[in-house]
Amino acid sequence: MKSTALNIPNILSFVRVLLVPVFVVSLLLMRDIHIWGAIVPTIIYALTALTDMLDGKIARKYNLVTDFGKFIDPLADKFMVIASMIAINALMFINGETTCAYIFLALVLLILFRELAVTSLRLVVAGKSGIVVAASLFGKIKTVSQMVGTVIILLEPLVWDGRIASYVIMAVMAFSTVFSGIDYLKAYLPHIDTNK
Repeated sequence: MKSTALNIPNILSFVRVLLVPVFVVSLLLMRDIHIWGAIVPTIIYALTALTDMLDGKIARKYNLVTDFGKFIDPLADKFMVIASMIAINALMFINGETTCAYIFLALVLLILFRELAVTSLRLVVAGKSGIVVAASLFGKIKTVSQMVGTVIILLEPLVWDGRIASYVIMAVMAFSTVFSGIDYLKAYLPHIDTNK
């Protein structure tokens, strides 16, 4: 199958980008609607995450990997993660969940720092030597924990009062973020010549 810029994986990446603002708007505007105010944004987020899982698999299986896809896919991923977490954090502050909101804010900043550091390293190394490091086990755990964690954080208030499950999944997200970042640093740093 011929690889073109406008193929199914790249369309899925575009759909992911478009769904993110829909998620943010639904989360904030429906916050006062009991049950559905949590369920509708969660469904939208799940659809967004589904496009993330599908586009790479389809691209590899049908040989639809393109340079544009290599650009738009990680960009859409970062947009999905960062925008959704900022929106959720804002909602926590709006709802008066101050303690949880500040802890989640620290996690968001940690994830943002990790993404900026890894992306910068990837660009420098890939640009000079063409080396691309595959996702590590911690990297995969990080991605899954962010997706599952977001769903748990959105739906937990419907199940019981308190944020026990949210705190646990936030700890998992923080752990996987730090260790996946360390994995990438170990993989990329040997390819950087500090004398140039």
